[in-house]
Amino acid sequence: MTMRAWPGSPYPLGATWDGSGVNFALFSEGASGVELCLYDGPQGSRELARVPVLEQTDQVWHVYLPEVRPGQRYGYRVSGPYRPREGKRFNPAKLLLDPYAKAVDGTIRWSDAMFGYRVGHPDADLSIDRRDSAAGVPKSVVIDSAFTWGDDRPPRVSWKNTVIYEVHTKGFTARHPDVPKLLRGTYAGLASQPALEYFRHLGITALELLPIHHFVSDKHLVDKGLTNYWGYNSIGFFAPDARYSSSGALGQQVTEFKTTVKTLHEAGIEVILDVVYNHTGEGNQLGPTLCFRGLDNAAYYRLGPDDRRFYMDYTGTGNTLNMTHPRTLQLIMDSLRYWILEMHVDGFRFDLATVLGRTRGGFSAEAPLFAAIQADPRLAGLKLIAEPWDVGEGGYQVGNFPVLWAEWNGVYRDEVRAFWKGDEGQAGAMAYRLTGSSDLYGRGGRSPFASINFVTAHDGFTLNDLVSYNEKHNQANGEDNRDGESHNQSWNCGVEGPTDDPEIVALRERQRRNFLATLLLSQGVPMICGGDEISRSQGGNNNAYCQDTEISWYNWTLDERQRALLEFTRELIRMRKEHPNLRRRKFFQDRPINPAHKQQREIAGGKKVEDIDWYRPDGEEMTEEEWNAGWVRCLGLQLSGKTLDTLDEFGQQITDDTFLFMMNPHHESIDFYMPKSDDIAGWELLIDSRGENSEEIRVGTGESYELVPYSAALFRALESD
Repeated sequence: MTMRAWPGSPYPLGATWDGSGVNFALFSEGASGVELCLYDGPQGSRELARVPVLEQTDQVWHVYLPEVRPGQRYGYRVSGPYRPREGKRFNPAKLLLDPYAKAVDGTIRWSDAMFGYRVGHPDADLSIDRRDSAAGVPKSVVIDSAFTWGDDRPPRVSWKNTVIYEVHTKGFTARHPDVPKLLRGTYAGLASQPALEYFRHLGITALELLPIHHFVSDKHLVDKGLTNYWGYNSIGFFAPDARYSSSGALGQQVTEFKTTVKTLHEAGIEVILDVVYNHTGEGNQLGPTLCFRGLDNAAYYRLGPDDRRFYMDYTGTGNTLNMTHPRTLQLIMDSLRYWILEMHVDGFRFDLATVLGRTRGGFSAEAPLFAAIQADPRLAGLKLIAEPWDVGEGGYQVGNFPVLWAEWNGVYRDEVRAFWKGDEGQAGAMAYRLTGSSDLYGRGGRSPFASINFVTAHDGFTLNDLVSYNEKHNQANGEDNRDGESHNQSWNCGVEGPTDDPEIVALRERQRRNFLATLLLSQGVPMICGGDEISRSQGGNNNAYCQDTEISWYNWTLDERQRALLEFTRELIRMRKEHPNLRRRKFFQDRPINPAHKQQREIAGGKKVEDIDWYRPDGEEMTEEEWNAGWVRCLGLQLSGKTLDTLDEFGQQITDDTFLFMMNPHHESIDFYMPKSDDIAGWELLIDSRGENSEEIRVGTGESYELVPYSAALFRALESD
């Protein structure tokens, strides 16, 4: 088929429908030739035309086709040298996705033709494979970006009011009985009425979606009958994956996602995308040629300094995107702007974000991408969250990201787990975690909201499994249980998995409540791993990345205990929202948080104020000796609500209740004596992790309250007349 072709424009990159035709623009600085291929038929199986792209401006190849319309499938073939030792891997036999494609139709149908080299050849990737890959490659799709947003406005929930709910788009509704079958496991399912009612009832303010960029399911998983369920293997940074679409794959997935965002916004819920800009789904030198490798391998990937055949791998996936190349930097910035301006999302969680800050000299908070994000006014007000580590040398960078960024606080996760496990010497560490981690974020103008607090996340045990299993049970992943963390870092219950032993059942329930209470009563921003509030279990699988099965999907048949935990979590979120004392804007820097830490004493100058006090079980304040003593476990934190660091809209000082949060991570009961104060008449029990409070309980100052083994309690002060 012959297509009329005009020169077109080098900008914008990608395929752009203007109402009359489509402009195609593709970057490649090393290519010697580019062909645009158009497809139709079932799954894009029939090639309609090949159009030579003859115009080149600023290393961008471009052409305008007046006869093309939205819904058209397409791909590229790029010619150039195939010299892997020089980092050049051009192969026109391989059909390539457009890196700026706004939609992608189909998934990979694996065969040896997907690889640029001859699989099994003695020279491995130094050989070249001339077979056409088009039959097995998904196709890029031209879309019509028009959408009626109406009066959609981002909720702009402040960090101090944010409660994040990490969720998988499919897993949340895949088995939900009240969601229509057609919508289960889809974008539309997340915005269905049953889902919205659940989110409102729970009280969360933001959904953090596991990756929804179009991704690759690895060949080794597909060969085992598995899939890349989590989606951390992106190949299209602009395209919402059609596998989560209930309405179609030729651009309908884009409209469905926009509708989902608009509906969630109407409910006051923000949408945060988990994005994977650190690597792509093409793997190492033995991986497939699907997009970036065939377009311009040396521009898009960080290659070995001594042998450019190999890739620098800071991600553990085989490759690392080249953040030092201006076109790769542009790709990421264009993607961020697209999702904000066109798709109306509210923020991003950056997977392995240390990679994004790696310059030629190592990690830097002033890396080009960080600087570009900060300088772009269109990205102002975004929620930017870093996973502040990667697998390379010097990769653990918790606390070192720029001032505008929040971070997944891995220290919080580890030390809160250690405290409730009953490890010795954890009191000082727990003090910092409860008060916003000022040791990590209390410098450079950052606030407690730089700390995204979490106990569990998608990667690892669920909360239920954290307190129910001593060992991982990942046999279903097909790796003989070698994958995933090798041990449980939480309380060792001594019994593996489900049990009818009432004592162990009660202990597990308390531990689940302990973790949730600690998470939602800590300063900083809490993130709940979706399903933890209903005791979701993965049967002890702590690495369910490849399980698109009932192992990962939420089970909505809740028993009495699960419903009770849901209400316990809801009550904690409600209290957090109602009490500014539980979500302060500033650190407690007017007195030592923990006298065992000399630097903090010097910052505070030893000045004592009534904002915060730490108590031991006899009702007296902790001493420096006790902070240093490894045997101290039981701890009480009093937050004064008399004058907070927050002003209301009229500039008046906000006051709140005074709270006492007591924690006993010991295997024996402890009588905790209430601190004495002339201003406090007594204490009212709000929460006890031993179970639901069936009656009103008040304890006088100087009187004791029994903390049973592995339990926490929250009291509110009753002011004296």
